[in-house]
Amino acid sequence: MGTYNIPRNVKGEGRILYIFSTKGLIYTTVGAALGFPFYLLFKAINLTFVGVIIIALLAIVGFVIATFKVPETTAFEITRKTGGENIDDVIKRAFKFYKNRRRIYIYKEEETKDE
Repeated sequence: MGTYNIPRNVKGEGRILYIFSTKGLIYTTVGAALGFPFYLLFKAINLTFVGVIIIALLAIVGFVIATFKVPETTAFEITRKTGGENIDDVIKRAFKFYKNRRRIYIYKEEETKDE
């Protein structure tokens, strides 16, 4: 008898601290880093707790962008077109779209007549 590879779910093997994937940890860190100047600002006026809350909220936003997917519903145009895709991929495409002055380039093959 030969040996066979058994398919298995390897999705969670690249996770750090069980909930963080590498991408999720990077996005969470970037979100917290964006909140750090607000922390320093609020610390200067003795509202340290507000600064910590802002850091936590921006870190959560970064985690959500990296981890969750756009829901598949037909209620809105954007969810109908991008349903099931990662949120960060949708954001990257939107930036690229607006960077190219709202133009999309599509490769179209020409039909040839084979005789």
